[in-house]
Amino acid sequence: MNPSPKLLSPANHALVLIDFQGQMAFATKSIDMNELRTNVDIIAGASKIFNVPTVVTTVAEETFSGPVFPEVEESYPQLTSGYLNRTSMNTWEDKAAYQAIVGKGKQKIVFAGLWTSVCIVSAVLSAIAENYETYFITDACGDLTAEAHERAVERMVQAGAYPTTSLQYLLELQRDWARTETYEAVMQLAMKHAGAYGIGIQYARKMLHH
Repeated sequence: MNPSPKLLSPANHALVLIDFQGQMAFATKSIDMNELRTNVDIIAGASKIFNVPTVVTTVAEETFSGPVFPEVEESYPQLTSGYLNRTSMNTWEDKAAYQAIVGKGKQKIVFAGLWTSVCIVSAVLSAIAENYETYFITDACGDLTAEAHERAVERMVQAGAYPTTSLQYLLELQRDWARTETYEAVMQLAMKHAGAYGIGIQYARKMLHH
């Protein structure tokens, strides 16, 4: 009856959102930008619903890459979240970002961001090298080409990282529909962003409770 220790729960991991910024998005071609933004909204919203310790980090925010996505800003406003701006492409090599991540005290770390083959793969491999159990959300990452994204995914998996998706992340945190304290917020997020599944939730609510 015990769940797998490989499953994510609200209390057993930290989430790291890397470089969801305009300049990084302009060149991202491996995923449709509307789809990427939707998936970012799902994971940022999920982490907020479940109070997951979350680090938001940016690169050259004021001089080159620009502000974070509105979806990140909505869940984690700059004034209260204090984004960690870097010069290093590898988040793990930035002292402030590194200390913020490991300071969460979680053995499991979940990554998402832009670009997969640069800022995500370098942070994931670095975390693995320090014996962290590392996950990454494939459909909340993107790159200049599908080839670059896919090879980075393969490289991380071969190194021992665990791939997941945005909706999987949300539902894995909820896991039990008897968890009433988060149920309604999860349903609202799913209806808004989970495609046909979300429409199905809306349909069932309207038709079965008419």
